[in-house]
Amino acid sequence: MYTQILDPVAGSLAWSSLVAAIPLIVLFVLLGILRMTAWLAALISLVVALAAAIFVYPMPAGPAFLAAAEGAAFGFFPILWIVINAIWIYNMTVHTGHFDVLRRSFSRVSDDQRIQGVIVAFSFGALLEALAGFGTPVAITSVMLIALGFRPLKAAVVALVANTAPVAFGALAVPITTLATVTGLPLHDLSAMVGRQTPLLGFIVPLALVFIIDGTRGVRQTWPVALVCGVVFAVAQFAISNYVSAPLTDIVASLLSAGAVVLFLRVWQPVEGFTETGGPEVTRTGAGTDGRAEAAATSTATIDRQAPRAGRDGPSFGGGDGATEAGRRDSGAEVFRAYSPYLIIIVVFGLAQIPAIQHALTSVTRTFAWPGLHIASASGKASTLPMFKFDWLAAAGTLLIIAGLITIPVIRIRPATALRTYFATYRQLAPAIVTVMAVLALAYVMNASGQTTTLGTWMAGAGGIFALISPILGWLGVAVTGSDTSSNSLFGALQVVAAQKAELSATLLAAANSSGGVLGKMISPQNLAIAAAAVGMSGREGDLFRRVFLWSVVFLAVMCVLVYLQSTPVLSWMVP
Repeated sequence: MYTQILDPVAGSLAWSSLVAAIPLIVLFVLLGILRMTAWLAALISLVVALAAAIFVYPMPAGPAFLAAAEGAAFGFFPILWIVINAIWIYNMTVHTGHFDVLRRSFSRVSDDQRIQGVIVAFSFGALLEALAGFGTPVAITSVMLIALGFRPLKAAVVALVANTAPVAFGALAVPITTLATVTGLPLHDLSAMVGRQTPLLGFIVPLALVFIIDGTRGVRQTWPVALVCGVVFAVAQFAISNYVSAPLTDIVASLLSAGAVVLFLRVWQPVEGFTETGGPEVTRTGAGTDGRAEAAATSTATIDRQAPRAGRDGPSFGGGDGATEAGRRDSGAEVFRAYSPYLIIIVVFGLAQIPAIQHALTSVTRTFAWPGLHIASASGKASTLPMFKFDWLAAAGTLLIIAGLITIPVIRIRPATALRTYFATYRQLAPAIVTVMAVLALAYVMNASGQTTTLGTWMAGAGGIFALISPILGWLGVAVTGSDTSSNSLFGALQVVAAQKAELSATLLAAANSSGGVLGKMISPQNLAIAAAAVGMSGREGDLFRRVFLWSVVFLAVMCVLVYLQSTPVLSWMVP
């Protein structure tokens, strides 16, 4: 059994933390500065993490590679298992043309891309996050935005930034329930505390989205609708998380925010519309924060090549030809079938929460120790990291397969075509699959060797000021693993220990781990790879990283200040 050592470098926690951070620094430099393809950057960083584990900590080579194998397996199941099956459902709707119907339905609500970005990326993305999580909303909403006329790069950036506020309560609040499990704190208290932090993000993110799409002019012209969406989402998220149910939080908040926008648009419209074409010209000069630079480098041919249309041979990304579809009205039955896959997903996931059905699904779940991997923490306690949970029937990805099978006859796609589409989805997501598995292998090596705990313990030594940097720990965890659930598993208990040492609220800091973590989602190589693959930009993850990094840091700074104020008499009344 390998026992973790937290200060292997000269007995110094600070120097050891510097070494422990090297794999992460390498990863972000390769992505953000050298613009290396994500899958290659992740593999190189994994090698660096293995070298640090074996030659510095020192962890025997056997357990180090076994930890990497477990991480890669976890990356595929349950994370990629969700994304692949969600994209499969989407691809089937593209093949049958129902995605075009859905796109036209969204465009009829408003033909203004700034408003479409808020509805699709934020409200609809929040619903997808609530039901599945783990990259699903980024994958689906980014291609929906392309179908509405967004450039691929901008579509991916909007989808990534939008996937923040709902994340803590995503996948039916799995991050919160996991946090309660690892910390031993009451689920309701944690849900209530997170529900008094993330609504601030829900309030400001829609405004950030219209700024990304159309700059300051977009904010000036569309702030009323962005404000309505953000306020309704924030109030609903607070109310449901505090007084109703954590798993229902994002479902209710997303539906109410979308409904509020639709109703508001009946009495208000922006003074000037905005539509950015797929070619080098923009309908309004200077539009968007990346409009001119991207327009100069992007052509219609490039857009078409990156987002090919659906055809008889299989699935692809993108929508129909706007010129030939202008003014087309779809029948009520067509619109219903277009929405049916998502309605089916809601029903399937909702039924899965019924106690009797939930028990039947989990009755075949198997949890086992990863063969050959035995780890003890620095305190001598056996680590739970080698325990692998294989809930093959209850997993969100499996529920998506069930929803997909039900969808097949509803959207009238041939079973053989659906099967070909399924295998084509694996080929389409191949780079993302390699990236996600490599990043999770990296995370598991760092966790198993003690590198992650070294970083966390060093940061926890800040004393009372730790409340200010507490969200950063969660942000770091999600940036590495791509999952708020995984970050809570890594650092949840550490946040409680640090809170006790600094005489701060354990509930506050544990919740801060989850709330700060959601802001690391947009810079996670896992999510960057999913977004890039979804919009046909595999290999340009570094471009996405640079576009979203500043947003991630700015939002994180806001969250850090909020948590710090909640630890002081100024806002301590917000802590349950």
